[in-house]
Amino acid sequence: MLQGKRIGLGITASHCTYEEIIPVIDSLMDAGAIVVPVITHSVLTAATRFGTGEEWIAKIEKATGEKVISTIVGAEPFGPATPVDCMIIAPMTGSSISRFANAATDSPVLMGAKATLRNGSPVLLGISTNDALGLNGVNIMKLLNMKDIFFIPFGQDDPIKKPNSLIADFSLMVEATAAALEKKQLQPLLVILDKK
Repeated sequence: MLQGKRIGLGITASHCTYEEIIPVIDSLMDAGAIVVPVITHSVLTAATRFGTGEEWIAKIEKATGEKVISTIVGAEPFGPATPVDCMIIAPMTGSSISRFANAATDSPVLMGAKATLRNGSPVLLGISTNDALGLNGVNIMKLLNMKDIFFIPFGQDDPIKKPNSLIADFSLMVEATAAALEKKQLQPLLVILDKK
């Protein structure tokens, strides 16, 4: 499905969802993709109850077989020099959503996305944010209407305790990537998540 496609995978600081991303990397590679990981500074430096930056970088590099790109300078060649066929950002925090929607290219992940859009290639977003139906709603709507930007289908992960929170269904990443490469949005966009 993704045979020979070079896929950038941007990871931002939604620490609680990292455990879901490693198996999806395996799925992308099983589909034939070459996965190039890019991380934000927060991923690199944060130590949380979910693990340290060093631990996650080791897991990501082991899963992809590639060195993590952790600087803006390192991600800039995703433009003409070493382009990717598609840039995925998953998980994508509310902070990164806000900055991306307002053209603030201040992280390696957002530089990778900007460079990919410059080439006319798709960017696929896997959101994970507690304010998607709050202050960040306007930014998500803006991105939904932008050329070459697509979303992994998403839903409410805890509508009772966190009514403004949305998270992508990361199990749909391979299918959503294949659709984005054809410049299509995987439907339905809004899904009911089976979160226990």
